[in-house]
Amino acid sequence: MNLDAVADDLYGLPPEDFTATRDARAAAARSAGDRPLAEKIRKLRRPSSSAWAANLLVRERPDEIQPLLQLGQALRQAHHDLDGEQLRELSRRQHLLINALSRQARQLAKEAGHPISDGVQREVESILHAVLADPSAAQEWAAGRLVKPFSQALGFPTVEDTAPRRAPAASTPSTAPCPAARARRDRAADEERRRLVEQARQEAADSERELRALEDEAATAGQEANEADEAENSLQQRVGEFAHELQRLQSQQRQARAAAQKARERVRVVDRQVREARRRAEASAAQVERLTAQDPGHGRTKART
Repeated sequence: MNLDAVADDLYGLPPEDFTATRDARAAAARSAGDRPLAEKIRKLRRPSSSAWAANLLVRERPDEIQPLLQLGQALRQAHHDLDGEQLRELSRRQHLLINALSRQARQLAKEAGHPISDGVQREVESILHAVLADPSAAQEWAAGRLVKPFSQALGFPTVEDTAPRRAPAASTPSTAPCPAARARRDRAADEERRRLVEQARQEAADSERELRALEDEAATAGQEANEADEAENSLQQRVGEFAHELQRLQSQQRQARAAAQKARERVRVVDRQVREARRRAEASAAQVERLTAQDPGHGRTKART
C-alpha cells in the first residue's frame, strides 16, 4: 500500500463514499504498522461535487483532456504575443471545448450514479477556465485528485502584464504606442472585460437558481413541519383519549378486584358456616342414634322383627 495508489482509488469514488473508505484505508495502514502512511491518508480531503466531476472527466476521458491543455498553452502564448486574430479564433474554440467537456462531465457523473446540478456544472466550467489560464492549475487537474474548485476564477493575464517591458533609453524620449498595438491592447482588454462580465452573469444566475432551490426547499420543509405538527397534535389527542379510557378501565379493574376479594371472603365465611352446620348435623344424628339404641321399646320392636 502506498499513498499514490490509495489517493488514486479514493478520488475515483463518489464523494459520499470517500470519508468511510479513507478512514478504513488509514486504519488498515495503522494496523499494518505504517503510522506515517496512515496519517497521510487521514489528511486526504473529500472532493467537492464539482471537483469530483472534473476528476471523473480526467479519469474517464483522458484522450479528450489533452486538446484542452494544448489550447491553454496556445491561448497563453496568444495573449503574450497580443495576437488579436489568433485570440479570437482560440477564444471561440475555448468556448466550444469547455461547454462540450462540462456536458461530458455531467453525463459521466449521471452514469456514475451521482448526478450534478446546473450550479455544479458551472463550477466545473470555472475549473476548466482556470486550467486554460494557469499551468499549475492544469497540472493539478490533470492528476485527477482535485479537492475543490480553485479559490478564485483564474483569468488570462492582461496585455500590460504579458507584454515585454523595456526601460526607455535615457537619450531617447518615450513615444506613444502605435495605433495597431493600441487596437490589439484594447481588443484584448475588451475580451477580458466580456469574459469577466459573462462570468459574473453566470455566477449571479447560479446564485439565483440556488436561492430559488433553497426557497423551495424551505417551503417544502415548512409544509412538512406543519404536517408533522398536525400529526403530533392528533396523536397527542388520541393519547389523551387512550389515557382517559385507561383510567376508566383501571377503575373498573379495581372495582372488580374488590368485588372478587369480597366474594372470596364471603366464600370462606360460607364454607366455615357449612362445616359448622355439618358438624352440628352429624352430632345431632349421632345423638339420635344413641338415644334410639337405649330405648327398650325400640329394642323389642327390633326383636320381633
